[in-house]
Amino acid sequence: MTYRLLRLVLSLLVYVLLRPQVTGLHNVPRRGPVILASNHLSFIDSIIIPLVVPRHVTFIAKAEYWTGRGLKGRVSRWFFTTMGHVPVDREDPRAGQRSLDDALEVLQRGGAFGIYPEGTRSRDGKLHQGHTGVAWLALAGSAPVVPVALRGTDKVQPVGKRLPRPSRGIQVHFGAPIDPSRQLTAGARPAQVRRELTDHVMSSIHKMSGQELAA
Repeated sequence: MTYRLLRLVLSLLVYVLLRPQVTGLHNVPRRGPVILASNHLSFIDSIIIPLVVPRHVTFIAKAEYWTGRGLKGRVSRWFFTTMGHVPVDREDPRAGQRSLDDALEVLQRGGAFGIYPEGTRSRDGKLHQGHTGVAWLALAGSAPVVPVALRGTDKVQPVGKRLPRPSRGIQVHFGAPIDPSRQLTAGARPAQVRRELTDHVMSSIHKMSGQELAA
């Protein structure tokens, strides 16, 4: 109930203040495991995507959001816990694999998991090469990957700014699902398969986002 209430309140705020334009939502399966792989321009990306998708989407978030002190820390902890996001300790040398293991559990329960293949927010606005974790997850979880392209969220909350500001230029595009099993070819090395699948996902995001590719 708390999640539904929070989602309702946030949805009203987002649609009144930001009015995001959403296309391709029919590409997101209404049930079953699915990975939403998106470009990453702003902190609010992890809020916008779960609000426009008609099912619960889990994201990985840095553990600091759960460990803050005072009122701000309590609010942050409540918010990210209620949203169902999973904390990851970035100081842990195995943080990357632990994150993928947590994501795999979500998929095995038939859930939707959001991931940013670039690994972090783009600070120059360009689309950077994706890490192959998204492909590992898709293959291990037998889950389709829906590429997502965000536009304009960097105008709402640019990197380094603490508070968002109203903007009516947000666009969220969902591309056709990518079946990871189609990437499998006889004799191909696992690392090669993961690289090719990741590049396929990033190519789809690039076509929708229109971002310049990083060198």
